[in-house]
Amino acid sequence: MNGRQMTLVGCGLILVVLLASAACGVGGCVLSLAGKANQQFGVDASLEKYERFKDIAARLDAKKSSIEVSEARLVALEKEYEGTPRKDWPRADLEQSNVWRAEVAGMKASFNSLAAEWNAMMAKENYRYANVGDLPKGADKPLPREFKPYETK
Repeated sequence: MNGRQMTLVGCGLILVVLLASAACGVGGCVLSLAGKANQQFGVDASLEKYERFKDIAARLDAKKSSIEVSEARLVALEKEYEGTPRKDWPRADLEQSNVWRAEVAGMKASFNSLAAEWNAMMAKENYRYANVGDLPKGADKPLPREFKPYETK
C-alpha cells in the first residue's frame, strides 16, 4: 500500500469508529430512557401506585368512620339534654360538647384535604385503578374514582 491508500484506510477507520461510538451513544440513551419508562410505568411501578391508592382509600374510610363515631357521641349527648338550652347544661358537658365539635370539624377538614389529594392523583392516573380492565397484575379490586367532600346532612 502506498501512503495515499493508507491515509484513506486510516480515515475510513476513524469514520467507522466515530459512527460506531455515535450509534452506541444513541443506543445508550434509548436504553436509558426505556429503563426509566419501565421504572415509572412498568408492572412493579403500577402495582406500587395501586397500593398507594389503596392505602389512601383505607385512610379515608377510617377517617369517615371516626367522624361518624364522634358525631354519634355528640348526638347522644344532645339527646340527653333534649329540650334544655345549651346555656343550662352542666359546664363539663358543655365543654365536652365543644371539644367534640372541634374534633369533628378537624377530622372533616382532614378528610376533605385527603379526598382532594386522592381526586387529583386519580385524575393524573386517568382513573386507571378504578377500571377493572386497567388494574395492574396483583391488584384485587378497582378503587373509587373519587371521594366526595365530607358534609353533614
